Amino acid sequence: MEKTPRGTPVGVDDPYEFAGVCDYLTGDGRCRYAVDYYAHDPEFARERAADDYVCPYADPDTDDGWAECPHFRSRTHDRECVRCGLEEKRLAHDDEQPLLEEHHLSYADHSASRAESDDRTHEITVYLCRWCHAKVHTSWARITDDVSPDPEAFAALEGRRSRELSELGFDSAADRFEGDDG
Repeated sequence: MEKTPRGTPVGVDDPYEFAGVCDYLTGDGRCRYAVDYYAHDPEFARERAADDYVCPYADPDTDDGWAECPHFRSRTHDRECVRCGLEEKRLAHDDEQPLLEEHHLSYADHSASRAESDDRTHEITVYLCRWCHAKVHTSWARITDDVSPDPEAFAALEGRRSRELSELGFDSAADRFEGDDG
């Protein structure tokens, strides 16, 4: 199983199974990294500019090839736990700890230049609820385990939903000030 730089498990054998389309890929198949971060890797940017910034790693028929790109990054934007399916519920102006946390399956190696590293690492992240996140890092729990939300996680979600519904409720002034003669 893959491990974090600190040696704890990440819950998968192959992070690329969970990687989606590269975050830097535009809708027309061009590499935004080469434009936005030219100074980070000028050689890569010049190569992409010479080819009109077309991404050579993007294959519209398959997700293969991403591992070859030196700057691949894939972060999940779905706001639910990929392990148990718990959905995020945030309340406006509330400082409570989020139910979901970003979980790294693979870490970008920013210390090695493209020329130095043949063993490229990429940032690949998904969302896990706090409870699944702890289980994955402290045991042999896998992201692909078929599990239901932890009872504490479900209680936290329902608590937030009930507070949200109470905020949406309407009390007429007559009901709020009943008995107040003042």
